[in-house]
Amino acid sequence: MHERSPGPSLAATRLPSPASLLLLLLLSLSLLAGRSHGWWCREDDEGCSLMGFRGDDSPVTGGGISEKGRFSYGFASCAGKRASMEDFYETRVDDVDGETVGLFGVFDGHGGARAAEYVKKHLFSNLIKHPKFMTDTKAAIAETFNHTDSEFLKADSSHTRDAGSTASTAILVGGRLVVANVGDSRAVVSKGGKAIAVSRDHKPDQTDERQRIEEAGGFVMWAGTWRVGGVLAVSRAFGDKLLKQYVVADPEIKEEVVDSSLEFLILASDGLWDVVTNDEAVAMVKPIEDPEQAAKGLLQEASQRGSADNITVVIVRFLDGTTTSAGDGPSEEVAKDQSEEAAKDQSS
Repeated sequence: MHERSPGPSLAATRLPSPASLLLLLLLSLSLLAGRSHGWWCREDDEGCSLMGFRGDDSPVTGGGISEKGRFSYGFASCAGKRASMEDFYETRVDDVDGETVGLFGVFDGHGGARAAEYVKKHLFSNLIKHPKFMTDTKAAIAETFNHTDSEFLKADSSHTRDAGSTASTAILVGGRLVVANVGDSRAVVSKGGKAIAVSRDHKPDQTDERQRIEEAGGFVMWAGTWRVGGVLAVSRAFGDKLLKQYVVADPEIKEEVVDSSLEFLILASDGLWDVVTNDEAVAMVKPIEDPEQAAKGLLQEASQRGSADNITVVIVRFLDGTTTSAGDGPSEEVAKDQSEEAAKDQSS
């Protein structure tokens, strides 16, 4: 979601160094080198035949169910009011070491579709090959995000125009839901009937993000919204090689136990979240059992509310409230978190 902040003051804005000003000049020249650049308007002459865009207003939709019927999923994606399609998504169910694993993601590109398409094709394939995927899933995710980012930058080195992508991902493994996020696509769950964001939008004006950028030698300034180097409106992303020192692909990772309180998950690009709140999205999905129809409903609602961006929605519904098989339980980290929360409740 692209929220506008009040204009900057000298007291609130750190003045850029000469080196940073030179970087801004180079980036500005890069913007002028082509017809357009997605950092500003997300419009590009590439991608009109890519996944999620049929040359008209009709969305691409689909869905499925896991082999043992533990979860179902659906997706809907369309270009919306954009002239090109830079959103991608992935929904796959794999067998890893004899266990059914669900992998779901939404990837919102900027500066063209190259980065989002690359991440869609390679991120999950790289992840399930990681030697720690089943034993230390969080470590595997963090390493795979950065490895995939590095590999994209190598593959994209011949391009003069920069490109980047967000990634909002969810991995279902055993009795756990592991959500990893980079950028401003978002993951929201319905838990006990309440909407809970399980990811954070990475924006340059957030205190910790701004501090990290400035400590790395960069700066954040107001240009219609807060931007890294006055150019990019997200503080973490895949790609963006000219800003890579500041715009990292380190994911923030959260884990949930999949039990009877966890009803469904929504992953979506900011084309949805710009115009639909977390609470509204959960309320709309809750009565619709078919996740494909629920995803279509959210997409149509965002479009009717005037979303100006590509819109992509992936929904995963946990059937009978659980994907945990006999003998499964929460991970050690989740169990520790639950124990600490219980101790706080008792002491309050």
